[in-house]
Amino acid sequence: MPTLTIDEVQSRLPQLIDQLRPGEDVVITRGDRPVARLTAALPVGVPVAGRCKGMLTAVSDDDEHLKDFAEYMP
Repeated sequence: MPTLTIDEVQSRLPQLIDQLRPGEDVVITRGDRPVARLTAALPVGVPVAGRCKGMLTAVSDDDEHLKDFAEYMP
């Protein structure tokens, strides 16, 4: 993760944005202290963990489907 000062970022922001790849970021410092992070956005359509949370229902009392796996079970 590269680190740049505020002055460096201000002077070349368009180039930094063009060079960043999805998921990459640059830490911006003032003096020797980090104050911000510039992060490239993920492109539309990229899978995000947890996006489908709550969309699947598993019925716990349905043992009918387990018959197909009986030979693999102890």
